[in-house]
Amino acid sequence: MAAQREDKEPEDKKPENIEPEDRALEEKLAESLADLVPETRTVSEDEFAEVVGGALEAVGGRLLFKMHLDKDGESEHVAAASVGDGGDRQFLLLTLPASGGALKVEAASKSGNPVAKIAASYAGLMDVFQAAA
Repeated sequence: MAAQREDKEPEDKKPENIEPEDRALEEKLAESLADLVPETRTVSEDEFAEVVGGALEAVGGRLLFKMHLDKDGESEHVAAASVGDGGDRQFLLLTLPASGGALKVEAASKSGNPVAKIAASYAGLMDVFQAAA
């Protein structure tokens, strides 16, 4: 099974409307995850964190937070991550059905998932805490 980007998106979020650097980052991360995601078995939170952590390490990213959500009767793992620093920092959202399947990797700025909206705010909060420490 290969990790993939889901293309069932509104017109402004279709692949042809995504910034080239966002698309390149999504594709690079999805490729690094291709052999790590289980297909048809239940995925634990620890397994999800391990897969996401390994993939982010490969692209120099940092896990911001992860959570387990029930959405429309389906359970899924969700993680937000950042890649880069300063003005070049990009935020990603990674989602995986808890029942297994394809990992969805997308730029948080282009995601329709409500969790994506808090990624940048959370990263800013963590920056403030780190500076205060």
